[in-house]
Amino acid sequence: MKSPRKGERNQPFSRREVQGRSVLLHACCAPDCTTVLEWWKPLVERLAVYFYNPNVYPPEEYARRLEDMRVVAKRWSVELVEGVYEADVPSFDSAFAPYADEPEGGKRCGVCFELRLHASAKKAQELGYDAFATTLTISPHKSHGLVNATGARAAAEFGVDYIPTNFKRREGFKRSVELSRKLRLYRQKYCGCRYSLPGG
Repeated sequence: MKSPRKGERNQPFSRREVQGRSVLLHACCAPDCTTVLEWWKPLVERLAVYFYNPNVYPPEEYARRLEDMRVVAKRWSVELVEGVYEADVPSFDSAFAPYADEPEGGKRCGVCFELRLHASAKKAQELGYDAFATTLTISPHKSHGLVNATGARAAAEFGVDYIPTNFKRREGFKRSVELSRKLRLYRQKYCGCRYSLPGG
């Protein structure tokens, strides 16, 4: 991971870490992926999206989000790697249970990042990508520092690079809302797990 140059410090990502690379991009949902694909498709030599989100509850919600992810992948002509869902739901549920009462952004979210980014690093290694990243940092509700630290640990374990980002910068989230409306994408009202449901 290269240290940012002075002009890059307030940017959502370092072009030097992206340009000409082969990158597996973990996507938490279709809307958040739109901005990143708009920015990265012209830069990355080999780019694929990895939709791995066994945290999402219920299954009908997962299916709805996956369907829109397929729309977005087709729109930007990128490969979509669909991760395991049903088989991994029980392990996510048991990992979350001790933190059921935590607010969004608390320990439960840290566990969720760990599980999804660990799987993303492993998949990047398996598929021969030299780096991976995640769209999670575009959310106003997610700490880019925590997400990036978690991604870096996972990368070290599997011998791939993690590309740190803060996609909230340069109005990344606002742009995702604009693109979502243009593409008529479903914008979910909660993060994903059963504990993040309104009234959950």
